[in-house]
Amino acid sequence: MYEHEGEDVFVVDSHIHLWDASEENVKSDGGEQFIQCFYDYHTGFTPEGEQWSLEEYRKYGPERMARDLFGNAAVDMGIFQPTYLNDFYHTGFNTVDDNAELAEQYPERFLLNGRFDPRDGEPGLRELERQKEEYDVQGVKLYTAEWRGDSKGWRLDSEEAFEFLDKCAELGIENIHPHKGPTIRPLNRDAFDVGDVDDAATSFPELNFVVEHVGLPRLDDFCWIAAQEPNVYGGLAVAAPLAVHRPRKFGEIMGELLFWLGEDRLLFGSDYALWNPDWLVETVMNAELTEEQRDEYGVEFDLETKRKIMGENAAELYDIDIEERKRRFEDDAASREFGIGDGYAAAD
Repeated sequence: MYEHEGEDVFVVDSHIHLWDASEENVKSDGGEQFIQCFYDYHTGFTPEGEQWSLEEYRKYGPERMARDLFGNAAVDMGIFQPTYLNDFYHTGFNTVDDNAELAEQYPERFLLNGRFDPRDGEPGLRELERQKEEYDVQGVKLYTAEWRGDSKGWRLDSEEAFEFLDKCAELGIENIHPHKGPTIRPLNRDAFDVGDVDDAATSFPELNFVVEHVGLPRLDDFCWIAAQEPNVYGGLAVAAPLAVHRPRKFGEIMGELLFWLGEDRLLFGSDYALWNPDWLVETVMNAELTEEQRDEYGVEFDLETKRKIMGENAAELYDIDIEERKRRFEDDAASREFGIGDGYAAAD
């Protein structure tokens, strides 16, 4: 269990992937451009000594992923967010079924989210039902800029998307994670615009909309939408690594988010393997607002706030009993494999 200045902090990484962008799986130029752009993000916001080679970045495999997440107890639990990109990769980039194979090895540690694409129509609704029945998914990751033939994306506030959100509500899939914000070559930035979240969130108050990447670079748009929609949350993937080389910018982002949304609607995410929680968790825990930022926004980024963001808020959305989980983690598969069970026993 992660410890910060002598205090235990339960970490739920709410945004992780197990992807395959190996040269054998790349199907089109778009697939190669996509992973190259991902790698640029990785090297641009990762400390020099923590950067991977492009080769290991393309396909790192389940064993390395488990070690990176749990090996030094940086993360207690992780939530898979699938991204298919079937026009770019032969077997998909990061699928529900691939994620499920790793989750089966560490059933206490991982939560599986599903996905949908409204362009799939009736077969897509049946696939969503399968994901719920087979894996009991509690959330879905949505990629509105994904290419499909001549189509270069879809809108969350469309009639077709609402059919799928209706199905989510019917199935009890309550947590909707749309990627909204930064684009990846060759996808279109406008197809990731946060503007289509407002109507969806208003129309489905029984669902939680965790806007991944907090709409960056359209942070103001996201904050104004989230301020009026109490069921809109902010996922900090992509924002978090700015704490490495752009600490003042990270402070500005956190100041805006804490001012508009408060400390109860923000979720930490590493976007693994874009960035590794092995070092990112510590970076965020050590980050501080400047005195000028605290005065301007009137907020604190202290230990109690960080505890909520790093794990307690995700636990609330996904019905995770943290104390009960800590007892289980004293002797689960990950604790036995990595010798980290004593950290949970000491936390009792």
